[in-house]
Amino acid sequence: MADLYLKALESERKSLWATCRLKGLARETPERTRIAALDGLIRDHKGKGKV
Repeated sequence: MADLYLKALESERKSLWATCRLKGLARETPERTRIAALDGLIRDHKGKGKV
């Protein structure tokens, strides 16, 4: 069964990353901080499945 929560997180991250690359955004922009937050959420969610 597909993990829809994980897919939504990864999709949002890919979209934000593409926007940042296209616009050449610096590290301290809201988009880049959201990407960092999403990385943490994805890592935590993947870690739950291994326990």
